[in-house]
Amino acid sequence: MGTMVAPSLLAANFLNLERDIEMLNRSEADWIHLDIMDGVFVPNISFGFPVIDLLKKATQKPLDVHLMIVQPEKFINEIAATGATYMNVHYEACIHLHRVVQEIRKKGMKPVVTLNPHTPVSVLEDILPDLDMVLLMSVNPGFGGQQFIEHSVRKTAMLKEMILRQQTSTLIEVDGGINLETGKRLVDAGADVLVAGSFVFSSEHPEETIHQLKML
Repeated sequence: MGTMVAPSLLAANFLNLERDIEMLNRSEADWIHLDIMDGVFVPNISFGFPVIDLLKKATQKPLDVHLMIVQPEKFINEIAATGATYMNVHYEACIHLHRVVQEIRKKGMKPVVTLNPHTPVSVLEDILPDLDMVLLMSVNPGFGGQQFIEHSVRKTAMLKEMILRQQTSTLIEVDGGINLETGKRLVDAGADVLVAGSFVFSSEHPEETIHQLKML
């Protein structure tokens, strides 16, 4: 299996969203990554369920929904109703994380837990076998186009070691500051999925950029 790529729609042109979705449908992108922000957990607001409902009708790709919000467990039913494949919640936002993960799976979605840059991978030791994927933020969440945090490469390698030690099939996804150089180092460290926003959508040839990321 090659590197999987999940372009982040946060960096798309919202005045030409249908055009960008059609481009992603044609491309080799594996999933579409959707960042939902509430202005509380992160200092920004993005889009909500009406946009996701419309996207599901327009795209042929699985949706990877990343909730950068407080109390994400309140919206499990709404996310499930959109037909999302992955529901992605922050470790830092969930007091009863195991219960949230169980509820996500019960609704037919694949549970993913995200770690902010300052949160060590060791906090996932007990819950890792219950997760389909872990998302490591390689920038501080809330805005696109930020500079890559170098420690993320070592953090990816540490998480990969934990996955191999526990013999789970958990995927590693990394989001933030992804380009061909940082992406290659992350894949070499054990990343399975790269989330790329600005690098894809600001590219002159985004479909080719997605192809190059998949070849890493």
